[in-house]
Amino acid sequence: MKDTSGLILDVTPYDEPLDKELLEQMGHPVQVCHGPDWGHVCSIVTGTCPMVDSAHGIVFRLDLDRPVHRVILKRYQQSVADDVPLVVVVAPGQDEEYADILTGVQVWVGEPTIAEIDGFAAQTEAADELRDATS
Repeated sequence: MKDTSGLILDVTPYDEPLDKELLEQMGHPVQVCHGPDWGHVCSIVTGTCPMVDSAHGIVFRLDLDRPVHRVILKRYQQSVADDVPLVVVVAPGQDEEYADILTGVQVWVGEPTIAEIDGFAAQTEAADELRDATS
């Protein structure tokens, strides 16, 4: 069975995961979800998603200009525990255009930098340590 401690879920339409090698060197396995296939509904919209349920941190990179992706993001916000870091990567201008649905999540504008990715990994680790200390 794959170790899911510190698991980061990269929700992205891109073929290349978010600096998977760097994150895995830091001890974070990365699981990639490309979103629902065309003509299908994402399982998080209709119920739960095992990938989301097992994630210790989530980077959401689906395009918010697509209404279905905004619905998926809203379900993530409703479903993910408060102690699971959730960051949304947006194109320039989307942070202002979709400010109402970005409330309560971390937002990165444009391609994430190594510093942002490193900081997110640290957030995920800190959340895991706090969760372990309180359980």
